[in-house]
Amino acid sequence: MEHIIVTENIDKSFGDFKALNNVSIKVPKQSIFGLLGPNGAGKTTFLRIINQITMPDHGTIYFDGNKLKPEDVHYIGYLPEERGLYKRMKVGEQALYLAQLKGMSGRDAKKRLKYWFDKFEIGDWWNKKVEELSKGMAQKVQFIITVLHQPKLLIFDEPFSGFDPINANLIKDEILNLQKEGSSIIFSTHRMESVEELCEYIALIDKSKKVLDGKLVDIKKEFKTNTYEVGLLVDQKETLLNDLKARFEISQATFKSLEDDLKLNIKLANDEKSTDLIKYLNSRATINHYVEVIPTASDIFIQAVNKNS
Repeated sequence: MEHIIVTENIDKSFGDFKALNNVSIKVPKQSIFGLLGPNGAGKTTFLRIINQITMPDHGTIYFDGNKLKPEDVHYIGYLPEERGLYKRMKVGEQALYLAQLKGMSGRDAKKRLKYWFDKFEIGDWWNKKVEELSKGMAQKVQFIITVLHQPKLLIFDEPFSGFDPINANLIKDEILNLQKEGSSIIFSTHRMESVEELCEYIALIDKSKKVLDGKLVDIKKEFKTNTYEVGLLVDQKETLLNDLKARFEISQATFKSLEDDLKLNIKLANDEKSTDLIKYLNSRATINHYVEVIPTASDIFIQAVNKNS
């Protein structure tokens, strides 16, 4: 597998504070890679190092197969969590200026800006000052500036912050389109539903250290507990409930249903099979709902951070 970013044993301290401790991460090409972690874990420091805004104390970074060089900044688009547009500058003038800083010619920049402004239906914003825009409107402009030069690597730090659901969905669709067109994407967020929707790979940093990484589906398999969520239609609920308690580890389930189900989570032992559970339940009740409990990105985040604590 080819990787757009490989970091090896990255350390970074600010005085006595250890921001990153021996962090090694590989980001596959043309993937959407979720960089996760609690506040203060080291995520932003990691992203700033990749962008060469700050330098590591120790460790090596490879970009597209070679050691990261200063000029590689032209192949990276970075949308930081703290936005940074010049408020009194006109939108079009500023977008054009920032595009040229990324190495685009004025002609190419104007052509690409027209494409994106038309796509987002914001052509009439060109001569407005940034201070005239709402937070969401300004973020649309900064998203365009980030992707305009068609970089190999895009880094989005909380890209949906401040967006209403319609515009958040618009940006999500554009991120997926950029991936399909060949971009590699690092995506940092606290919105675990966005991780579920977008990310194929993730890494979790906590207290400056990487605590897990890999393909999200493989991590889910590691964290699942052989538990099944069931809804049962039965006349003698208490009798069945007592029998189930004697055979299995059970807890109350909270899914929505149109029926008056007995709603349970049933955890099987490692040597027990789902087919045996179905057979037993069928002999005692009508199964109205049956699904394996797959851990969500949020479940994994909480469990991994708690374990690391």
